[in-house]
Amino acid sequence: MATDYDAPRDTGDESSDDSIEALKNQRDDKQSSSVDVEPEAVEGFELPGADLSGEELTVRVVPLQDDEFTCMTCFLVHHRAQLAGEDRNGQPICRDCAS
Repeated sequence: MATDYDAPRDTGDESSDDSIEALKNQRDDKQSSSVDVEPEAVEGFELPGADLSGEELTVRVVPLQDDEFTCMTCFLVHHRAQLAGEDRNGQPICRDCAS
């Protein structure tokens, strides 16, 4: 069956004749200041500043590789391809910090 993509679409929505004021009133009626929260969604949510002193983290620390360096400006570990040179103190600096 051929479809005419240039023809106006009938969405079945008969409220297209509403005035802008009526639409604004509908929008204002739907907005409320209360928030609906499902208890299941809140269980794993942590608030900023929560006490995490009882939590333990297990992190595998990988030593600095032969082809990596630590930029002394941003203190990030970069590949040697990102080495821009040394700063005036003789410390390695990455391309991002040098520019």
